[in-house]
Amino acid sequence: MPDEFDLPPDLLYLNHAAVSPWPKRTVEAVRRFADENGRLGSRNYPHWLATEQRLKGRLARLIGAGGPGEIALAKSTSEALSMIAWGLRWESGDNVVGIMQEFPSNRVVWESLASIGVHWRALDLDTAGADLEAELMALCDERTRIVAVSWVQYARGLRLDLERLGRLCRERGFLLCVDGIQGLGALPFDLGRMPVDFLVADGHKWLLGPEGLALFYCNPALIGHLTLHQFGWHMVADMGDFDRRDWHPADDARRFECGSPNMLGIHALDASLSLLEEEGMAQIEQAIAERIARLEELADARGFELLSPREPLRRAGILTLRVPDVDQQALYKALMSQGLMCASRGGGIRLSPHFYTPFEALDRAMTMIADTAARQP
Repeated sequence: MPDEFDLPPDLLYLNHAAVSPWPKRTVEAVRRFADENGRLGSRNYPHWLATEQRLKGRLARLIGAGGPGEIALAKSTSEALSMIAWGLRWESGDNVVGIMQEFPSNRVVWESLASIGVHWRALDLDTAGADLEAELMALCDERTRIVAVSWVQYARGLRLDLERLGRLCRERGFLLCVDGIQGLGALPFDLGRMPVDFLVADGHKWLLGPEGLALFYCNPALIGHLTLHQFGWHMVADMGDFDRRDWHPADDARRFECGSPNMLGIHALDASLSLLEEEGMAQIEQAIAERIARLEELADARGFELLSPREPLRRAGILTLRVPDVDQQALYKALMSQGLMCASRGGGIRLSPHFYTPFEALDRAMTMIADTAARQP
């Protein structure tokens, strides 16, 4: 792998589940775009549009979609989930099944439907057993319209079996909506094996891209079933005919993009995904798994409590640990002040290395955690 990251040696970056650093190629792509814009304005706009289509093609390949026409670009995971939640046609008494320990993006949007009589039912991971997919199905009934879950839970890194969950939802006639932000870029995804109806993910975590630009996939069979609540010049079928009066939405996923695209973010995310493509998702998954296994080994050796799943098939790139008899929030603040980029999540310290993270950084991080905890009052 080329030297794609320019992190200072005293910064231990184990926080890809929050906001990732950009690869050098992404930084350079943004510089080139800014320089071109400053010198030439929009003279090369057709080339910008080509980059937009290339990005959609990369995203389609990343998830195994049929092509760029099945990919929409949203501002965020929250926006895409909101388009789904408020685009479906509900009746009072319908319900949504999800997980209690969701990031607010995949909870608030469904809870907001209470105003029209739609109930959000949540599985509590703290009391759930080992068969999470079956327990989610047990919460469903004849009024369930959709199961809305994260592929990988943000705080402790619990991964759902989307292949099995998708099959169970299809068998019972439920839609499946997946927040993939903690999985895409860390794990391979394939719509052919994981039959989800909606998949959303912002680009600033494991995809190594910028904030403010998100993937939105909608099953082509359902595109016309989502009521649109955002409108503009970009989402109409004849996008370039500004004088046409009898407009209608585009037939493909572009109908969800109401206005001007985020061209700066598009150039950045396109560059970041080019790196993931060159590395290959199978190799990235293996590299991350090796780093999580190393962190687990180091945590066990120091007597830390592991809050993340130990089963390899139930985890991705997140390992959350708890140091006994220590104020976890105070420990987190002390670690951050010393240059260990981590997060306070799920009652412990969340570590999230990527495929390029040096093993030496993992060893240093765990030593820092142990030494810092020993100094805590």
